Amino acid sequence: MASPRLETYCCPNRDAATQLVMNFQPEVFCGVCIGSASISLTMTILQLLPKKGQSPRKMPKASSSSTILLLISICDILGGLGMIFRSSVWLGFPGFIANISVVNGTDVWPSTFCVGSAMWIQLLYSAGFWWLFCYAVDSYLVVRRSAGLSTIVLYHMMTWGLAVLLCVEGIALLYYPSISSCENGLEHAIPHYVTTYAPLLLVLVVNPILFRRTVSAVASLLKGRQGIYTENERRLGTEIQMRFFKIMLVFVICWSSNIINETLLFYLEMQPDINEMPLKNIRSAALITWIIMGVLNPMQGFLFTLAFYGWTGWRVDLKWRKREIPWESMSSSTAGENAYPSPVNYQSNIHDSKKISTTDSQQTDEAISMLSEGNTSSDERLTRSSPIYQGW
Repeated sequence: MASPRLETYCCPNRDAATQLVMNFQPEVFCGVCIGSASISLTMTILQLLPKKGQSPRKMPKASSSSTILLLISICDILGGLGMIFRSSVWLGFPGFIANISVVNGTDVWPSTFCVGSAMWIQLLYSAGFWWLFCYAVDSYLVVRRSAGLSTIVLYHMMTWGLAVLLCVEGIALLYYPSISSCENGLEHAIPHYVTTYAPLLLVLVVNPILFRRTVSAVASLLKGRQGIYTENERRLGTEIQMRFFKIMLVFVICWSSNIINETLLFYLEMQPDINEMPLKNIRSAALITWIIMGVLNPMQGFLFTLAFYGWTGWRVDLKWRKREIPWESMSSSTAGENAYPSPVNYQSNIHDSKKISTTDSQQTDEAISMLSEGNTSSDERLTRSSPIYQGW
């Protein structure tokens, strides 16, 4: 799982609370992490692969939102691989890991592995948090017609730049002036925990606000498209709202245990002796949430694909063909080279004046389709309710 305790464990003079959780059934804990990460990794890849029975279509350009969703899944996959590798080494080479606790040891490889693997996991999941924040921002901007594929470059700069900056800064402050002297005081640990949990708390606080405003803007768009708010529009708005709700639900389920665990461990750190009997229940709660973190953190990748695309099925089609795959946008048009791609396939012989008269509707359909991409029923209803479709 992803926790700043992984980095603090690399300190030979680690605090008692970190020692408590890291020494609690390490074989069982590593086995849980490997099992959960392996299942999530397998199911995530299965979800993203093209499936048999899908009608071959011309592969459209990806929207910025669909690209962000794919990048979130990639971060989860790479983070899960880091967990599997780290836990496998811990299980397979216990003597190698034991050298981490040796102060002033001559072998630097155990500490290098400890720090490197922990940074890899932390960096990838931190980047996933930033991408999820960018998805909320992009969804709002798409509805406001202020976003597009060009903004993806800015998202890359912000996501990877902030993820690397915060990760490196937190690690540098933790291990200053050397790894053998870290954790000598809270001035080393506090900045590290702040830089680790800042993007997580940002998603928990800001994303629901952005999603709520996006849903309100979607309702206004649907009402203004034809001047009426039909049952189709109401269902489509509800499905977009449910999609945002599922995304936040998965995030809260997978990471709330981290916040609870960190709160308990910080409370234990403030006590003169964490082994006192009155603290038994708190110690037990910290250990239970520690195991829960090992199960839920790696499962985020698979659960997110369910929230993004729904269950895509087992029938994988490994034959390459030019077809639409789950993470591609449902909003691109197959009719000519329109400036505003449409979520439905319009006839190529539609009169130019008719296209001009429906530009606003196409822009609205494009924005709504980006938010509901991956949901076939939503796209079909959007197609049927489109003024152009109705005019055929």
